[in-house]
Amino acid sequence: MDLREYIADVPDFPKPGIIFRDITPLLQSPKAFRYALDQIKDRIPEGGVDAFVGIDARGFLLAAPLAIEMGKPLIPVRKEGKLPRESVKVRYGLEYGTDAMELHTDAVGRGERVLVVDDLLATGGTAEATVKLIERLGGVVAGLTFLVELRDLGGREPIKNYPITSIIEY
Repeated sequence: MDLREYIADVPDFPKPGIIFRDITPLLQSPKAFRYALDQIKDRIPEGGVDAFVGIDARGFLLAAPLAIEMGKPLIPVRKEGKLPRESVKVRYGLEYGTDAMELHTDAVGRGERVLVVDDLLATGGTAEATVKLIERLGGVVAGLTFLVELRDLGGREPIKNYPITSIIEY
């Protein structure tokens, strides 16, 4: 199945010059969504994982069903100000501005192997911030998996020391 058929290109969003790769059509097709989840599951790093880390917000849509299916915890990494309890924070840059991500201080156990899951790898800022949060708490990043990767933006560079997989590449 060619999952590119289920990705909509939205020009000039969120600002002029950006082509947003919208995964909504993929999510609306149970067959394509299931296929995408199976592709992610098939690429889980050797040695397995103890939990799935979903990056706010579309990463939740991919990590949550995998966590349920595999009987593993789901750990949400949220945008700044969204977590109600004590958390750690990392600021980062993205292709059209800056932001910050947070993780509850008790979300990842020391030595816990996690797979970071998100919908898109662009410049790598969000993924790098997530890795820093996990490691700050003593967790081990077993790998990072993305549904879509925009290769020309160099997003692998900041996370090059970790196993990275992407299902669809542009």
